[in-house]
Formats: sequence, structure tokens, C-alpha cells
Amino acid sequence: MSQDIKVHLSELMRAALLSVMPDQADAAIALERPKQTAHGDFSCNLAMQLARAQKRNPRELAQLLLSEIPASPFVARCEIAGAGFINFHLQPAAKLEVVRRVLEEGEAYGRSTLGGKKKVQVEFVSANPTGPLHVGHGRGAAYGASLSSLLAYAGWDVTREYYVNDAGRQMDILALSGWLRYLELCGQSVPFPPNGYQGDYVREMGAQMRVAHGDKLARPASQVLACTPGLPEADRADDEAKAQREEHLDALIANAKALLGEEWHYVHNHVLTEQLEDCRDDLEEFGVHYDVWFSEKSLFDTGLVERCVKRLEDAGHVYVQNGAKWFKSTAFGDEKDRVVQRDNGLYTYFASDIAYHLNKVERGFERIINIWGADHHGYIPRVKGALAALGLDSDVLDVALVQFAVLYRNGQKASMSTRSGEFVTLRTLRDDVGNDACRFFYVLRKSDQHLDFDLDLAKSQTNENPVYYIQYAHARVCSVLAQWAGDEAEFAQADLGRLDNPHELAVAAKLSEFPEVIEAAARDLAPHMVAFYLKDLAAAFHSYYNAERMLVDDPALRLARVTLAAAVRQTIRNGMGMLGVSCPQTM
Repeated sequence: MSQDIKVHLSELMRAALLSVMPDQADAAIALERPKQTAHGDFSCNLAMQLARAQKRNPRELAQLLLSEIPASPFVARCEIAGAGFINFHLQPAAKLEVVRRVLEEGEAYGRSTLGGKKKVQVEFVSANPTGPLHVGHGRGAAYGASLSSLLAYAGWDVTREYYVNDAGRQMDILALSGWLRYLELCGQSVPFPPNGYQGDYVREMGAQMRVAHGDKLARPASQVLACTPGLPEADRADDEAKAQREEHLDALIANAKALLGEEWHYVHNHVLTEQLEDCRDDLEEFGVHYDVWFSEKSLFDTGLVERCVKRLEDAGHVYVQNGAKWFKSTAFGDEKDRVVQRDNGLYTYFASDIAYHLNKVERGFERIINIWGADHHGYIPRVKGALAALGLDSDVLDVALVQFAVLYRNGQKASMSTRSGEFVTLRTLRDDVGNDACRFFYVLRKSDQHLDFDLDLAKSQTNENPVYYIQYAHARVCSVLAQWAGDEAEFAQADLGRLDNPHELAVAAKLSEFPEVIEAAARDLAPHMVAFYLKDLAAAFHSYYNAERMLVDDPALRLARVTLAAAVRQTIRNGMGMLGVSCPQTM
């Protein structure tokens, strides 16, 4: 009823406006829910909005409008408040009509046509497949999955996409790391580079290659180390030492490619496949599903990166300096120009990113939403600038920034570095606290706000744990309905007029807010608003349950109350399903 009643109230205000100021008939009419229930169910600021242009006192203008508002069976009374607000107090029957609507629409309750079926692509996580996903990636996964479901619920045609970084240096480092562990098993000891990938998963990949191929891929350690620059002392952390370690690593990679020849591609593909499958499995188990896994390598294989850079050149947005090609990103608000092709002819990550976004537009997406870590904030203007330089509308791109969640264990902040191998994996966290707590806690704050993951709270079975609190409300309804043991088809005949106490009207009012919350959350790319709403709905129901007996002797009142409870159950299911959280029937 919420959307319908708002339309109805808007029509009443429009009729009054036509009578008082017909020349302002097209003025926007906004209805908001007052924060205090004493101020009514809806409030309109139309008089204040028009007062200055009309050179009228807003309260006097509000009085004129109020006198012309047509009578309505849904409105108990209207009144003027404050500087000129018009407050509407609804009849109880109007507030309770939402209960029928929830049960009639079922899983569709709260769905909206806001998105107009426009094609939107949501790209999220897209972590380099160089190691297991950690708890930081988990927040982007939970946020991206919830946002995608939210947008679909609000009427967009959503494609969920993972961008696979299967080209470039990081994958070469992983391939080398796995091969070096394989060489150890073959008796060829090469000092493992400190900036290689050092986790146990790398040793496992080396062991897999050893089982599959024996010594076939082995090469003498002396040849692997040939002509590689020496490493600095282990305790040195200055820039020169870091650069020397990277040069040593690059030399090892070059030697590996030369020594293995075509077999390097096998090593590369093996580690890529293993880590990508691990990532897929982890996300699937987390309830995070993708429509498309897009290969970065395909951008090079199809020539799109080359075509994209040429298009920028032809448009005059690229210049050559010291043999490298630079994109004039400062012309589009970036802090400095960016290299798109190095002097050795290799394209940069930025070049492939530009091509990827061109590809998104060419695939027909009317809106592109990238979910990036907050540390990528500076990347936004250069990507938007590249789109503009290509002659595309840069406003097609929205970027939602996600702060990493920080897990505290025994008062210690857990390290999450994949290169060092010291990280808490998403899988470990899920095993510890469960998928439901992970999915809900990750979206319990606005995505760009810092999040400390309270492990103890997530595992607790108390009212302080929001997941438990909401799930318990759902289980309570299920228990009531099981004890009632009636036919749910009877809900359609319930006399909702029997629901007249403040707790019942408060629950009904909260139910009616759900469609508005969905649309507001979709507009703001803010699934945390749904989480907050569900906490409030659960609180309203728990208060009602604790104050009133559900299964009273009066058959009509009993049916009305279980009908209201069933509407709560359905709305919780709809909201929690959107967030990827289960709704157990017993707890």
C-alpha cells in the first residue's frame, strides 16, 4: 500500500494545487515520512517549496492548500506543522492494507520498475587469481552480490561480471613461484625470491606439476639463476633494495620463459586454472554468482587494446615521450598523464582497462558499475577521462568504493598480504562464523566506511547480533504459524480491522516502508539500507510479540494477528534473500 497511498496523497495535493495555484500545476510534490510519529504518517513541504516564488507566507499558503485537499477515506486528518509542512494522518485501515499486499505479492513484494529494465553491468571482486581470496575481498564480494540483487529487484537488467586478470606480470610471478616450488621437489634448489608468492597453495601447485609430469619440467638451478642480479640484504627496505628485488624477479621470469619455451604456457595456465577454480568455488560457496567471467587476455587476443590506443591517438589524446605513449589524462582532471604503451612496446594495465571499458559500452550496457577498493579512488578520473576521450559518455560509469574489512583476532589485526602468504582467507572466515554472518556483517556499513569485523559478535546467539536477531524474528513467526496450524489461504479473509493497537499499527507501518527502502537503496547503491531496515522490522515484531499474545481465543483476532505475522515473515525473507542470508524456520 505504501507506494499506492503515496500516489493517492500526491493526487490529493495535486488537486489542491490546481485549485489554489493552477499555474504551478506541474510542481514536484514530495512526500516524506516524519521521523516522529506524532507528526503523522506522511508530510509534504509543497507550501514551503512554492512560497518564495509566490511571495507568500508558507504557513498561509499551506492553509490555502489544506482547505482545498479533497476528502479521502484513507486520511483521518491533515494539519499544518512547523514553517508550513502539511502532515497527513492515515486511517488504520489504510495502514493495514499493506498486509494484504505483502501476502498477495509474496516474493515480488518490494520489487520496483525504477530501473526500467536498463542494462547494467556490475563488476566486482576481480581479484588477481594469484592466491586465495582473503577477508578483504569478502567485503567486495558480499557488497557486489547484494547490490546486484538489489538493482535487479528495483527493475534493472543486471549482469554480474568478474574481470580475470590473466595477462601481465602478476600471473608471471605466480607461475614462476609455482615452478620454483616444483624445482625444489625435483632436487633443484633455487633460492626462493622474497617477492614471490609464498603461501602453501603455491607449494601445492608445485606438487601437482611434479605428480603430473615428473622431472619433465625440471631445469638446472644454475641455468635458472644465470645472469640474474644479486639480491640486497634481507633487512633492507629502501627503494633501491625494492627495485633490486624486482629486477631479480624479472630476470628469473625471463630465464624460466627461455628455458621452458612452450612448456612455460602450461605452467602459466596450470597456476591460473588452479587459482581461478579455487576462487570460483569459494565465491559459489559464499552464495556469490557471476554471469560472466571476462578474460583480460581476450582484449589483447582480439586486438581491442591496440585498437583502443590508436583511437585515442587519432583523436589527439596521446603523445610520445622517451619512446613511450602517454594518454593526456590531465586534460580530464587526472593529477598526471599516464603511460598506455611502454617504450618496449608492451601495453600497460591502464591500456587494457581502457579497452575493457570500451568493450563494456560496445556490449550495450547503459550503465556500468565498478566496485573497487578504496585505494583505487585516484583511478576514477583517468578511466572516466579515457571514456570521454573515446567520445563516450563518462557518466555511464559509476564507481562504488569499498573499504577493506579488518578482522581482529585476539585483539590482533590480521595481515592479509597474498605475496607473503600471511593472510586470513575468506574460506577460513566463512568456516569460522558461517556464510550468513559474513554476508550480513559485510554489508552492515556503507561500503566506503571502515569496517572492523567483530568475530565474537558474529558468532554470538544474542540480540546484539543483528543476523541472529532478524533470523530469530523469522523463526518466531514460523513457530507461531506452526502452532496455529491453520490454512494460509484463510489470510485473504482476515479482518485486519481487528488490528488496532499501537504495536500492530507500528509493524504495519514498517512493512509499508519496504518498497521505498528498496528504491532509495538502489538509487544510492546502498544495500546497507536494507540491512538497517530489516533490523528495524525485526525490532518492531519482537516488541509486538513480547507485548501481545498471538494465538488468542478470539478466532477473528487470532487470524488477523497470524496474518500480520505472515506478512512480516515474507518481508524478512525478501530482504534477507536479497542480501544472500538464509531464513531458518527454527532456531
